[in-house]
Amino acid sequence: MRLWLRGLVLHALKSSRGFSRSPGQPAPPPVPQDIVATWEAISLGKQPVPEYFNFAHDVLDVWSQLEKAGHRPPNPAFWWVSGTGAEVKWSFEELGKQSRKAANVLSRACGLQPGDRMLLVLPRLPEWWLVNVACMRTGTVMIPGTSQLTEKDLKYRLQLSRAKSIITSDSLAPRVDAISADCPSLQTKLLVSDSSRPGWLNFRELLREAPAEHTCVRTKSRDPLAIYFTSGTTGAPKMLEHSQCSYGLGFVASGRRWVALTEADIMWNTTDTGWVKAAWTLFSAWPNGSCIFVHELPRADAKCILNTLSTFPITTFCCVPTMYRLLVQEDLTRYRFQSLRHCITGGEALNPDAREKWKRQTGLELHEGYGQSETVVICGNTKGMKIKSGSMGKASPPYDVQIVDDEGSVLPAGEEGNIAVRIRPTRPFCFFNGYLGNPEKTASSERGDFYITGDRARMDEDGYLWFMGRNDDVINSSSYRIGPAEVENALAEHPAVLESAVVSSPDPIRGEVVKAFIVLSPAYSSRDPEALTLELQNHVKRVTAPYKYPRKVAFVSELPKTSSGKIQRKILRNQEWGK
Repeated sequence: MRLWLRGLVLHALKSSRGFSRSPGQPAPPPVPQDIVATWEAISLGKQPVPEYFNFAHDVLDVWSQLEKAGHRPPNPAFWWVSGTGAEVKWSFEELGKQSRKAANVLSRACGLQPGDRMLLVLPRLPEWWLVNVACMRTGTVMIPGTSQLTEKDLKYRLQLSRAKSIITSDSLAPRVDAISADCPSLQTKLLVSDSSRPGWLNFRELLREAPAEHTCVRTKSRDPLAIYFTSGTTGAPKMLEHSQCSYGLGFVASGRRWVALTEADIMWNTTDTGWVKAAWTLFSAWPNGSCIFVHELPRADAKCILNTLSTFPITTFCCVPTMYRLLVQEDLTRYRFQSLRHCITGGEALNPDAREKWKRQTGLELHEGYGQSETVVICGNTKGMKIKSGSMGKASPPYDVQIVDDEGSVLPAGEEGNIAVRIRPTRPFCFFNGYLGNPEKTASSERGDFYITGDRARMDEDGYLWFMGRNDDVINSSSYRIGPAEVENALAEHPAVLESAVVSSPDPIRGEVVKAFIVLSPAYSSRDPEALTLELQNHVKRVTAPYKYPRKVAFVSELPKTSSGKIQRKILRNQEWGK
């Protein structure tokens, strides 16, 4: 891989310097198309994945070398704006320098070795992107998490993953301290702050003093890159693992086609850093020389987002359908998006009405994409293709996406079934390695030659997929995937709750929200329902991540159950959705 890469870079550098050109001959196009085209060919499955690959070395450092040779993209690689207007801008050269310094912090101050795991729980601070790259340089396996994690959530993740280090901010540090004694694998705690805290290493201080020279580890393409925790219908969240190539090379094609990125683009994705879509932007934008824009919004409301789109030269915008539904309720004629040219969405089903209103008021199409934590984008509406309103688009190469029955047999066009990805005889490289420590879960996700996503759809005769719903009970509220068992477990800790069942319920803004059906214990049966509802909602916010709390509560005398005593959530869910 290194020799192949060196040849490509040398060719691009010679072209950018004008070598082998006669006097007066026009300079070649400034974009290093040969390099990007090779990455895209691998991403599309047209060329084999190299044995060794490291995104920091083989992608980011290539752009850094091109910059040093005089080929500079028109925008910085990274552009961050704080809630008060302060800005940070890094070229690929500066990103390389700062990430090498950060890599020295991880390997020297923290003593992390290739394969060690680090929990990365930061808000939208520049350090989040910096540490992502530093983890790649050192071979550290990163485990992103949302800043809304509670003490219970943190302890579970640290214990199960056996992470040796955690990096977080002032707001979460007290929660980590409260459970550190119960996490024997945790050796170092890094704090991103301008102040110190006992028992913590200050990342910003260490970064200033760290040397700028660092040799990137040599990782194989199938070596682990990241672990994500995903919610399920039963039990606690599961760990799924991605490799260096599944994310590092898997997003190049979707970055060129679905996100439609070039060197001239500035992309803003409003997703929280704890979710996979934040990483999707990183691995889509930088291979194409694009700028990642981040705004640490004082509040994530419609007016703030619209003002940002009007103020900054953002060309590419991504947010969840829930936010687009909020945006189109504003008077968009008051705003001028002078640079915006491409809008994408994903994380939940896009309401056709929201798409049509956005297009009517802005003149811009909404390109929906579909994927999971386990995959990259497996289907979508790419730029230039005909969009059928309400459809998720067509399968994205190199995936073979089909609609199959419960035995894994492909269904004819028009029939509803399971959205499935072919994994045999060849497993796509841009696919997760499996559920760590849980071979049963990995096996249960497969049927015949296919991986079963757990979502249902139909495919029309033109190959467009139309989302129908989910096989499981996972609730997808504003792109937050919420396992019912987690909410039920939290409710069970309150003395008022005898038993409960949690399902999705329709909502005009969020698409769907958490609804709890609760059987009260006798001592609470005469309590004021409104006061008790508020008390239970606040209780769930304290026990687990706040976004999981039930926005709707119904007190019932009994829950529907099978003959064996299992709660039938499906009956309640169908009742909510009018089925």
